[in-house]
Amino acid sequence: MEYFDSHAHYNDEQFLEDRDELIQELYKQGVTKLICAGYNIESSKQANNIAKKYPHIFTICGISPNDVDNSVDNQEDDKINNEITTIKEMASSYNKVVAIGEIGLDYYWKQENKEIQKQYFIKQIQVANELNLPIVVHTREAVQDTIAILKQHTPNKKGIMHCCPFNRELVKEALKLGFSISFAGPVTFKNAKNADEIIQLVPLEKMLIETDCPYLSPEPNRGKRNHSGNLKYIVEKIAKVKQLTNEEIASITYQNACKIFNIKEI
Repeated sequence: MEYFDSHAHYNDEQFLEDRDELIQELYKQGVTKLICAGYNIESSKQANNIAKKYPHIFTICGISPNDVDNSVDNQEDDKINNEITTIKEMASSYNKVVAIGEIGLDYYWKQENKEIQKQYFIKQIQVANELNLPIVVHTREAVQDTIAILKQHTPNKKGIMHCCPFNRELVKEALKLGFSISFAGPVTFKNAKNADEIIQLVPLEKMLIETDCPYLSPEPNRGKRNHSGNLKYIVEKIAKVKQLTNEEIASITYQNACKIFNIKEI
């Protein structure tokens, strides 16, 4: 059984000591494709450096809402434009960059810079359209603004709701817009509200799996450092709800990820 981890952070410092050994071991265990996700300029560079070492690793580059500079004045966007230009150059110069992300809005951690977050989000959607790439969206407690921006600034190649919150409106609207929904460890949490309902709501052809490691370890490893070997627990949960086999869910989500990221399956 092969797995595609559609969103992982092996560029995180928690993997400094054993990154290479872990990636090699996980490949032997069946994690034969994965996306190393950037969230600012430096982490995007690190993701690209990791991908250069491994044929089965691809990257996404972007500036996440949690990495937006609070000091940027709304009226003086030179810094924004410079950072967006850097992301565009990075994504256009390296053929293993398969999407712009993670980008989006997060009002849980930061409330004071909503307008700046929106600027970064919109400008990075424009970059994705210029480069003919999908986007990978992070959204937290910002459903209405996220949907509004995606409707007003349509991503040509659509994209993915990464680690999608279990919000009915968000999922329904994202599906209408042609987006895929990526499930992570929280679908296995015993206190996860609406998880089964949201899994049922998402058609198989729009479903992806991810770890978002080293964060959000699924049950039974909740609280520990996460890694791609834990994808099997997410697959088990989805398979149970969808009344399919683990092999079927692993295969379907693998093929879906290859399609949206335009990666050959071999």
